[in-house]
Formats: sequence, structure tokens, C-alpha cells
Amino acid sequence: MGIEVVIGLVGLFFAAMIAGMINSVAGGGSLISFPALIAFGVPSVPANATNTAALWPGSLSSAFAYTRDTKLYRDLVLPLVIPSALGGLLGALVLVATPPEWFDLIVPFLVLFATLLFAFRDQFNRLFNLGGSEESVSALGRVWGFLFQLFVATYGGYFGAGIGILMLGSLSVMGLRDIHRMNALKTLLGTMINVIAFIFFALKGLVVWNLALWMTLGAVIGGYVGARTAKRVDQRYIRAFVIAVGLFVSAWLFVR
Repeated sequence: MGIEVVIGLVGLFFAAMIAGMINSVAGGGSLISFPALIAFGVPSVPANATNTAALWPGSLSSAFAYTRDTKLYRDLVLPLVIPSALGGLLGALVLVATPPEWFDLIVPFLVLFATLLFAFRDQFNRLFNLGGSEESVSALGRVWGFLFQLFVATYGGYFGAGIGILMLGSLSVMGLRDIHRMNALKTLLGTMINVIAFIFFALKGLVVWNLALWMTLGAVIGGYVGARTAKRVDQRYIRAFVIAVGLFVSAWLFVR
């Protein structure tokens, strides 16, 4: 094994660890790990599948760290898990079966919209009467959440960068307010999306297993550490970080 390969493998490990940390807080970790796989020489479609395979265990470790917070939203879990599973499968089918150009056009606008939606969520909620200053999920908010989660999950199954931002934006408009609890629910839903897509990619033989398993170790460490750390940080800083990541993700997608 040459020194270049060793350096590349070390880079993949740390890229996955950083991606796991970012996903546990806001989402967008694929913008670190996916380009790392491309730089390592993996073609784009197998890189996407391998990235999904590597990151979902990290999301699962974050979900365990957020278990106590997730229980507070148990009445919302099932209505949002169902579209997450359906969308994850649909997105994976889209990736394998159709040209990506149409989806690439809308994705940057979608992520930017969700970021602005999250940044100005209070004004948006007052405008459409979707919720007050306290946490409250109306019937309209539940319908919005189901439909938007189905769309987000479809994108997540297709590529996945920025789904955390999209879900936080959607959850905020539904009427949720506590960023840590929203992160908990987002992490659980993101895990479901990626697991479904991962199973499909694995059955199609698209996963580069040796790289996926190596990156999984870094993603699990990063996901758990990130979730435990985020719960100790002031919500204002987390919100600012979420918005910053969202703007970066959307800018990267526009350029790409």
C-alpha cells in the first residue's frame, strides 16, 4: 500500500468523522465526505452510494445520544417516519433509473429556501398562523410536515447533502421551537432515509464496502460526539451555525 493511499484513507476517516459531527448538529456532512470519496478516485454514483452506507451509522449513533429528546415528540415520529422511508426508497430509484439534470436544477433553490425558512421562521409562522412563540403543531402543520418530509426524503435518497437543513426548516414551520429536540427528530428521520437508500444501493452492488466500513467508524465517532456536544451549546449559537451551514451548502450546490 503506497503512502498516497494511506494518506487518502486517513483523509476519508477524518472526512467521515467531521461529516458525522456536522450531521448531528445541522446536516450537510455529505459536502465533506462525498467530495473526499471523489478525490480518492471513486466514481460519482458509487461514491454517493458508499457515502450513504458510511454515514447512516453515524446518524444512528447521534439518534441514540438524542433518545431522551426524541421521546418528547413521540406523537410526531410515526407520521414523519413513513414519508421518510417512502421518500428514501423513491430517491434511490431516481438515482439509479433517471438522468440527474432535472433534480440538480431544483436542489440548490430548495436548500436555500429551507435555510431562509429556518432563519425567518418566526415571521413566516406569524404570516401564515402556523404557530406562536410556544411549541404547537397544528393540523395544517402536520400535513405540511408529511408532504415536505416526503419530498426531502426523496432528495435524501437521491443524494442527501443538506437534508438536515431542509428538515429543520420544515420542523420549524410545523411549529417546533427547541433546536435540540428538533435535531433529535431530524437525526432519527435522516437515519431512516439513509438506511432505506443504503439497502437499495447495497442490493444494486453500488457500495464500495472496504471504504464504507472504514468511513463508518469515523462517522459513528463524529456523530455521537457531535450530538453530545451540541446539547451543551446555547441554542442561539446552534441556530446561527445551522443558518451558516445552510448558506454554504446552497452556495456549493449552485456552483456544482
